[in-house]
Amino acid sequence: MTHLVDLRKKPYNLDEEAISWVENTIAQMTLDEKIGHLFVNMGIQRTEEYLTGVLEDYKIAAVRYNPGPAADIWEQNYILQTKSKIPLLIAANTESGGNGAVTDGTKIGDEIKIAATADSRHAYEMGKVAGIEAAAVGCNASFAPIMDLSRNWRNPIIANRTWGADVDQVIELSKEYMRGIMEHGIVPFAKHFPGDGIDERDHHLSFASNPMTKSEWMETFGRIYGEMADAGLPGIMAGHIHLPNVEKEMHPERELDDMLPASLNKTLLDELLRGELGYNGAIVTDASHMIGMTASMPRRELLPTAIEAGCDLFLFFNDPEEDLQWMKEGLKNGLLTEERLHDALRRTLGLKAKLGLHLFEGRRQEIMLPKEEALALIGKDEAKNLAKEVADKAITLVKSKQEGIFPVNPDRYKRILLVEVDGYKGGFGAMINAGKKRAADTLKELLEARGHEVSIWENTEARIAKLPEEERPAAIANVYASKRPIAEITDNYDLIINLVDVNSGGTTQRIIWPAAKGTPDQPFYVHEIPTIVVSVQHPFALADMPQVATYINAYDGLPVTLETLVTKLAGESSFTGVSPVDAYCGLVDTHIWRGN
Repeated sequence: MTHLVDLRKKPYNLDEEAISWVENTIAQMTLDEKIGHLFVNMGIQRTEEYLTGVLEDYKIAAVRYNPGPAADIWEQNYILQTKSKIPLLIAANTESGGNGAVTDGTKIGDEIKIAATADSRHAYEMGKVAGIEAAAVGCNASFAPIMDLSRNWRNPIIANRTWGADVDQVIELSKEYMRGIMEHGIVPFAKHFPGDGIDERDHHLSFASNPMTKSEWMETFGRIYGEMADAGLPGIMAGHIHLPNVEKEMHPERELDDMLPASLNKTLLDELLRGELGYNGAIVTDASHMIGMTASMPRRELLPTAIEAGCDLFLFFNDPEEDLQWMKEGLKNGLLTEERLHDALRRTLGLKAKLGLHLFEGRRQEIMLPKEEALALIGKDEAKNLAKEVADKAITLVKSKQEGIFPVNPDRYKRILLVEVDGYKGGFGAMINAGKKRAADTLKELLEARGHEVSIWENTEARIAKLPEEERPAAIANVYASKRPIAEITDNYDLIINLVDVNSGGTTQRIIWPAAKGTPDQPFYVHEIPTIVVSVQHPFALADMPQVATYINAYDGLPVTLETLVTKLAGESSFTGVSPVDAYCGLVDTHIWRGN
């Protein structure tokens, strides 16, 4: 059976007037409008011509856009909301603050950084900042919070994007974030059901599977989603993640080949989430270009199957004309039923009514704050001060086995060498971070301002790449043949700081050591010279350099974070962060230090 929505119950709690608007809207919709209202568009332009064309041609229900300057986003959303026949859901990825809505918004910190403060108030405040800055430019939905469990340190996509590994902490912080963002008129879609962070693969790029048994799942993700449903969570994002052992327990007759990721799986969305857990809200698919979804079936089947499975909104067109036609074909040939189509429409329109969007007919321009008033809410001092407070409370001294290494001041360590430690440099991570100032450059400036002499090491591979092409083979051949006295390091530097800046967005989130021997590229020197390792992205770098005695997770390389880090290195502020994950990665050797 299909579990149908009850708009009178949470998370909607609609009155009869609002329900009448939902039903009357559906009754007046053409088939093309109903089909179009299943889609979330990812815009490629912000021009009025493009935006109005999308509204007129595709009859979309919602938009998820990429951040831009607040002034531009306000203009975009004003056009969308005033020109659409039915008010729109306008979503952003506010996972870490208002920066997910506008590029000049405030990043408070990724979820793991918030969790490391060990104070749930910061999750509420981060949600509040996200809500204020996103709502200011016309957003009313967010694809956050992330409620995955970071229990596999090899997972490349959610390592720093989750609240951590503890179920109770994930529930508490998710509720606080939801409370903060909903106070400002944003409906959150939590993700990624049925739960990421157990498999080590990225469902953008491959299949991903959660191997839990049903009892294991119910004690973890089942508790998370069940309690959030009870708390009134309005939206959930269905991930392209298999749950084979749970599905097998629910349907013993089912073969592995018949099992689908959650975004296409009626058993997981309707029977488990809406049936057993009692979830009454809306469901959106994760992005439909991801391999975890496209690997399952042809796109013309995938589109109607996702809606029939229980998704109410389909995240992103590929080719709009093609996708709309295939969704319509699916309705005609029975892959999508009328019952499920209309249930999806009720759930989406119900969210719009919950937001009160139906009350602005005839005065749609009043949905948005006046532009000048809106822009004044972006990047306020209160938000910046919160980011500073979070950084101070979050930075975590994970491993501290080298006695007397602190404080770091010019009297003790005049000459400092910064060694950047990288991972895979391609993929979305590289694209996202292109043009941004390197954390190493910021840290160098901060240390020099305190009187240190700071050098940034140029790794061996980069140095060889600058040589004339005819000289490179010999230089490469000599990498391992060359001999370098330890004194080259100890005579020239007093301290080495390894700055681990491994981008997410690749198939792995691991350190990739350059070819080197006897150079600072690799921390072979931990017993020769005082060495501190700081990770400014993912929290699991210790797995690839277990030999170090002093390891710090800063969680990001924001200037405010690095400013705070320097005060802690100097002994002017204590390390108070509490790791929300096993930063030792379950490995025995990461605990070892054979030194003083």
